Amino acid sequence: MSTNAEMYYAQSREHVMKVKGSAPAVASGFGGFYQSMMKPGDLSVREKELVALGIGLAMRCEGCIYAHVRGAMKAGATRPQILEAAGVAVMMQGGPTYTYLPKLVDALDAVEAEAAAGAARAAGGR
Repeated sequence: MSTNAEMYYAQSREHVMKVKGSAPAVASGFGGFYQSMMKPGDLSVREKELVALGIGLAMRCEGCIYAHVRGAMKAGATRPQILEAAGVAVMMQGGPTYTYLPKLVDALDAVEAEAAAGAARAAGGR
């Protein structure tokens, strides 16, 4: 059985391309703003991803949770760091954010499984 996180990761590229085709000005405007804000600055990319993840949890934005778990891990955040950031979001927002932690754990599991599968493919291809 697939989790929502696994389905999100499997379909996210297709969904992004559909938006780019349907609303190119919106996609371009948001994409440019996103890229300018998520590059290293006074905060590292890892720190920015953790902030974005906390806000995504507080706003109960499922896609944001999935995107920023992946982004945080890609930027070097560890599972314990992500869970600690989630704890801060729960502390700030309370119970409604807490109910979204299973989605965060599903996202962590899916991203870690992707990484393990990629590593296994790379090891097998040697």
